Amino acid sequence: MRGDEWHGGQAAAGDLGAPTQIDAELDARYRARSLWLGGLDDSLAPRPPLPGDRDYDVAVVGAGFTGLWTAYYLKTLQPDLRIVVIEREIAGYGPSGRNGGWAISGLVGTPAAYGLSHDAERLRSALRVLNDRIDEIAAVAHREQIDCGLVKAGALTVATSAPQWQRLQARASDAEMPGHEELEGRLLSAAETEALVSVAGLHGGRFTPHAARIDPARLVRGLARACERLGVTIHERTAATSIEPGRVRCSGASVRAQIVIRATESYTTLLRGSRLRFLPLYSLMIATAPLDQQVWDALGWRDGLLIDDRRYLFFYAQRTVDGRIAMGGRGAPYRLTSPIDERNERNERVRERLVATLRRTFPAAASAEVTHHWGGPLAAPRDWSMSVSFDRATGFGAAGGYTGHGVVASNLSGATLADLALGRDSELVTMPWVGHRSRRWEPEPLRYLASEAIIRTLGAADRHEDATDRPARRVRLLRAFLPPAH
Repeated sequence: MRGDEWHGGQAAAGDLGAPTQIDAELDARYRARSLWLGGLDDSLAPRPPLPGDRDYDVAVVGAGFTGLWTAYYLKTLQPDLRIVVIEREIAGYGPSGRNGGWAISGLVGTPAAYGLSHDAERLRSALRVLNDRIDEIAAVAHREQIDCGLVKAGALTVATSAPQWQRLQARASDAEMPGHEELEGRLLSAAETEALVSVAGLHGGRFTPHAARIDPARLVRGLARACERLGVTIHERTAATSIEPGRVRCSGASVRAQIVIRATESYTTLLRGSRLRFLPLYSLMIATAPLDQQVWDALGWRDGLLIDDRRYLFFYAQRTVDGRIAMGGRGAPYRLTSPIDERNERNERVRERLVATLRRTFPAAASAEVTHHWGGPLAAPRDWSMSVSFDRATGFGAAGGYTGHGVVASNLSGATLADLALGRDSELVTMPWVGHRSRRWEPEPLRYLASEAIIRTLGAADRHEDATDRPARRVRLLRAFLPPAH
């Protein structure tokens, strides 16, 4: 298997153990990345960088959910393994510490992409495996005493227009396999939906019990500490300059390992030769100040329930541990020259759209102050379907392409990579995303033009449906580029 080269920043030098002005500046920079990272009580000062050449049994690149779950499961399955995790910034710096805090099940991709269109039994098994991972995350959080505010109260998709309701009904009618309601959720009338949350203009909804609210930064940072307690070594502020079978090269040092795992998700596009592997898209969020109890009473929104809608540029929202509404959505501009850049993490136009969505959807919270705005990159494969791979001949593995569904998918990937690396004959290694390959995206500027066309078309479709209450047909023009309906 061919190795990849990582073009990142230089590894930090010197002893980062003692507090310094640099530490304080980094701490502030990291906290500014999201509401979740900003709300952590513990220091975000980086762990020491890789001090020199080292030998390990396993080297994992990336201290987000995928990398840490992989290290965690490998170490629990085989405690004598010497495992190191290499991270360019700090654990949870990327999307793992910035996402919407949705631990929700569901196929990451389409049945067709995995060859499941005519295999109901295998599709049913795949969905059950995904559903089980939510309880697995909860079990690990309990076992490792990770206080991440996890509440499994389900997720509700609301339809606030006739076209949205038609799309929800169409998805339900497409799910013809036995027991699909148990696996994917059930339709609710407007009255049943209103009993779960007070939303303006309800036509109906869909509820799934297979979802949990979390604080993602608390989960990922707690998972890093759990890995260390088990004996995993984590080096932060250590930029890998190349990732290849048997070796991870960093600035001034390298790690040799029999097993190398690339867990870099959207940042994979910064690797030489991998720019077109994913389309790096930004999902942006806002959060209100903590709401008074009378506002929550008016909303009728029970703690832990996740809520989204069926617009094309849909929103997703949670009731946070400290009583805020945290809401996110797509539609951030794609930069041709710098698809992944801190400048992309905030956008005033998207912020205004999210604020308007908040006030329109939840009138009881219309006067709430919006205190936070942030974002992070997600990795979209060309067929919008995740993959997990491991080559036993070279010891090189990778996972990613979660298209914004990474909280559950990363846990599943980490457990699967551990089984693959150790040669375990488990159900996980038989899943359809294992060994799945997506073709690459079109080269620039075609990829850029496609991204811009998607955002413009979906935004125009939402405006048309809001104004006319009739389905927008224009989205059919871009069907080949669009993600599957959520």
